[in-house]
Amino acid sequence: MSREYPIIAVTGSSGAGTTTVKRTFERMFAREDVHAAFVDGDAFHRYTREELARIFREEPERKNQLSHFAVEANLLDRLEALFLEYGEHGTGTYRHYIHAEDKQMIEAGHQVGTFTEWQPLPCGTDLLFYEGLHGGLVTSGHDIARHVDLLVGVAPTMNLEWIQKIDRDIKLRGYSQEAVIDTILGRMNDYVRYIQPQFSRTHINFQRVPTVDTSNPFEVQDIPNDAESFVVIRFRDPSTVDFPWLLAMIQDSFMSRPHTLVVPGARMSLAIELILAPLVRHLLAQRRFR
Repeated sequence: MSREYPIIAVTGSSGAGTTTVKRTFERMFAREDVHAAFVDGDAFHRYTREELARIFREEPERKNQLSHFAVEANLLDRLEALFLEYGEHGTGTYRHYIHAEDKQMIEAGHQVGTFTEWQPLPCGTDLLFYEGLHGGLVTSGHDIARHVDLLVGVAPTMNLEWIQKIDRDIKLRGYSQEAVIDTILGRMNDYVRYIQPQFSRTHINFQRVPTVDTSNPFEVQDIPNDAESFVVIRFRDPSTVDFPWLLAMIQDSFMSRPHTLVVPGARMSLAIELILAPLVRHLLAQRRFR
């Protein structure tokens, strides 16, 4: 737990749907008048896109060693230092990684696959919100998870995650399907070592499960929509959850296990707000009464 300023982290793989959860938090923060410092995990990649491409051209054997999931490809010391500083003082430095969908930043002259300069976080924020790959990471050299007050995992079924990544990277980032599949295969070892273990450390997991055929994720297909899925929500500490109230508030929801709530995919945003808004209020109340 942070000693002074709360930190919320949404962690999940590339293409998992963490951005959807982030947008729900943004609406929640606006309604609750919460001023958050937003930090993108991609900003802590070690290399620009061109630097990474040059390394792979010169040292092809490193292609499976430097995925964005890997410790070696990220500035995890800076990420942990940011969490530590923010938790104690509400300050820190951050930057942005430029994606193809960042139209305003590209129009301002930034190049896709590069970073902005490091800059101070905004002053006077109530909490820090991190969305990225490593919010719950623990390794022999780093313990990011220990700084996080509320850790949320977004972990769709594997095939759905791949379908979403392939669709996004082709439509928004201009990659070929073959290139995206090569990236997925090259990251698999790091996915198992660094990403999946984080979902055992989260306070809450949201896992979207499709109810349509996704047996071949590498076949070109539409992403299953919300009405074609359920969301499995797992709570690490079910004793703190008012399940009867959630079941009454979320139509067609049900319990599959004592610590697991299942809701229709179309009601995922509602479920996120009903579950997480009280937790955010609790974090801020703790801070105010310190």
